[in-house]
Amino acid sequence: MSPVNVNAASHAPLGCTCFKLRSLTRRVTQLYDQVLAPSGLTVTQYSLIAHARRRDDARPPTVSELALGLFADRTTLTRNLKPLVKAGLINVGSGADARSKAVIVTAKGEDAYRAARPLWKAAQALMRDRAGEPRLAALHAMIDTLLSQLGESEAAAD
Repeated sequence: MSPVNVNAASHAPLGCTCFKLRSLTRRVTQLYDQVLAPSGLTVTQYSLIAHARRRDDARPPTVSELALGLFADRTTLTRNLKPLVKAGLINVGSGADARSKAVIVTAKGEDAYRAARPLWKAAQALMRDRAGEPRLAALHAMIDTLLSQLGESEAAAD
């Protein structure tokens, strides 16, 4: 990571950006988890299955590819996959080479995903209702921009 200029002129104090974002994500996660509860999946588990189902080619994603797509580190992802493996919703098996592990959604995982999908859509609609579509669209655009900009600064630091 590159050094930050702590002497740069600053504007009025904004508070801790990390704290504010984490507070927001906790609230949003609580909302989605509450709506998804009848499915037996948390929003994190639903998201993992959804992303593992996405394939640009015929092969399932590796743990590393999934971690990269989720902006997560491999250790955290592996820890989050364990309950899904235990429940029989995914398998983590051999990848294309000896060092990679493929994340495969099982038939039971596909069923769980399909059962949870309408609930996830309901959670999406609830977020839209509570926040307003224009505000959410602006938030998504800002998040996409910041993810790109923060990713560029990380890449430059490597």
